[in-house]
Amino acid sequence: MADKKYLEDFEKKIKDTIRDYHLLSKTDKIIVACSGGKDSIAILYLLNHLGYNVSALILDLEIGNWSKKNLKNTQIFCKTHNIELHRISAKKELGYSIEHLMSCVKAKKAVENCTVCGVIKRWLINRKARELGADKLVTGHNLDDEAQNIFMNILKGNPSLSAGLGPKSGIEAQELFVQRVKPLYFCTDAELRKYTEIMGFNILYSKCPLSSAVFRRGIKNCLDNFEKDYPDVKRNIVRKYLKTKPALVKAQKSKEKGNIKRCSICGEPARAEVCKACEFRKIAVDTNE
Repeated sequence: MADKKYLEDFEKKIKDTIRDYHLLSKTDKIIVACSGGKDSIAILYLLNHLGYNVSALILDLEIGNWSKKNLKNTQIFCKTHNIELHRISAKKELGYSIEHLMSCVKAKKAVENCTVCGVIKRWLINRKARELGADKLVTGHNLDDEAQNIFMNILKGNPSLSAGLGPKSGIEAQELFVQRVKPLYFCTDAELRKYTEIMGFNILYSKCPLSSAVFRRGIKNCLDNFEKDYPDVKRNIVRKYLKTKPALVKAQKSKEKGNIKRCSICGEPARAEVCKACEFRKIAVDTNE
């Protein structure tokens, strides 16, 4: 009985977020960016269960057994629930393994593995979602992720970087970007873990073996410790941010006016002549010549 009530309350939170922030409609063609982890599997299941026109898109990073297990779990899950699954091979698209690309970039720039991977993932997934004709691209970002992002940007001394956060990503609609939305926005990491365990989903809960986000890990630990003594601190950070977002967006729109263009190499969205993904790829090519 307790589990049933938990599931009902959890699902209601998702439905309320979708309704209150106008994230999705039943006529949208929806792609869920699916890693095989608890967050993306949970929202993929729920959107399918709620009758949305949904399919899954997995970027196979091909990082040993970790990626193989996540891919297999996702394939079985989608087959069980009759959900179409699209796969992108990072190695095929890049010409190199993601691990090799990280190594090349880090030899030239002071960046972490997760920064390189994040750029490449956004580049590949947005491009593929657009090719598939998606109206909305759903990501599994949750409340913990958002609180960490907001706090990190404050500590970096640049809160304006948070202008593109929120249940809907970005500061305004852009033709070249498929609108990204986060139905799990007000769900905590712990709540999602409990939900997927109650549901009995076959999920690999271990983190990526190439993860090296030292700064983010420190922020995560800091907020987790705060939460022990000050319940709802993460939720309070996010709610305060949402109140200040309109001012951040206004300032950022003025700053970025006319800055979004097409990358001269790949044609994808870029703020400079060459997008970050192509910049990283070029480093790998130059390294191997």
